[in-house]
Amino acid sequence: MIQAVKISEIKNNPNNPRIIRDDKFKKLVTSIQQFPQMLQLRPIVVNNDMVVLGGNMRLKACMEAGLKTVPIIKASDLTEEQQKEFIIKDNVGYGEWDWDELANNWDNAELNEWGLDVWQKEVEIDYSILDDIELETKMGEMTNGVRKAIQIEFEPEHYDEAVELVKFWREQGAYVGKMIIDFLNVQKGNIK
Repeated sequence: MIQAVKISEIKNNPNNPRIIRDDKFKKLVTSIQQFPQMLQLRPIVVNNDMVVLGGNMRLKACMEAGLKTVPIIKASDLTEEQQKEFIIKDNVGYGEWDWDELANNWDNAELNEWGLDVWQKEVEIDYSILDDIELETKMGEMTNGVRKAIQIEFEPEHYDEAVELVKFWREQGAYVGKMIIDFLNVQKGNIK
């Protein structure tokens, strides 16, 4: 049953994983100001403690719009688990999510089960600005004096032995790279 209550009686849900960015929030405030009847069609859903289960952003927008009362529906018969499920299912297809809140306070398996894809889409990054930078020169300056690595291939039957030898010589304080260079130079000299 829908009832009108003072907006001051309603409490925002502190664990609300839902957010609306500035431009979308302004549009929501304008929408409420221009069409307040929509709140009767989609009232704010609260639990018995008057904590919002559905409509945190609408409540915030109603406050911004200066409303003194809002329509609510009390979800009195929901268990705590059902309340959490409702919060997600009520918002699955709309707006943006506070991914940090979801990651830290919600179960990923349940979120997926309730229809929320918890993985964010990859953002394409435009690297074209790097074309104007002498990247190779800058990288050379940044890595000057820093040890570098190369990959050396081993047949499977020699791999474990190579790992043990490198570990042994590093524990002795040896610079394994220089040892390999010295050995390879001697071998190269034997070929000439």
